[in-house]
Amino acid sequence: MNPRNYQKELDTLLVGKEGQEKKRLFLHCCCAPCSSYVLEYLHRYFEITVFFYNPNITEEKEYEKRKEELTRFLQEAPFGTSVAIEDGDYCPERFLEVAKGHEKDPERGPRCERCFRLRLEETAKQARKGKFDYFCTTLSISPHKNAELLMQIGEELSVRYGVPYLPSDFKKRNGYKRSIELSREYNLYRQDYCGCRFSKEAREREVRE
Repeated sequence: MNPRNYQKELDTLLVGKEGQEKKRLFLHCCCAPCSSYVLEYLHRYFEITVFFYNPNITEEKEYEKRKEELTRFLQEAPFGTSVAIEDGDYCPERFLEVAKGHEKDPERGPRCERCFRLRLEETAKQARKGKFDYFCTTLSISPHKNAELLMQIGEELSVRYGVPYLPSDFKKRNGYKRSIELSREYNLYRQDYCGCRFSKEAREREVRE
């Protein structure tokens, strides 16, 4: 069986949609750099509300810095005024609860899957509450994130909460490369770890070694 091509599925979904009445998309955003290309790409097709919900960021200073950069990007990007932003609760204890017992997992292991599910489930809940047409996340733009796993979780939650998950692998078509270009253009803060203290510690070990 050939693996699914999520970008091709999205292309099919978007055929003929530009210029038509836009569907409403509730988009989980992890940071400004990852959001930059995704918003540049999708704003032509959707009425977007970005959802900054990242309890994995266990340092409040880091959390606020990432949120402020996302807000600044929306203020400066030419399409930013068409994008709404919703701030999720800052609740690092929720991430620590799902990470319990998985503190020593390697990056991209079960702890990361639990983190994805935590953030996507809250996104799905809020999308249903707000009666959005779709929900999704910017996470798949990273070469370090498993788009297939994100799709699997998203589609499971889609069934549970009754809101379609937008097929996506935003790293395709040089999406990640474009996000780097936009980060330079807008001088966006780019962190070198995912957000949680475990990924930060792993990154610091890599640097030392």
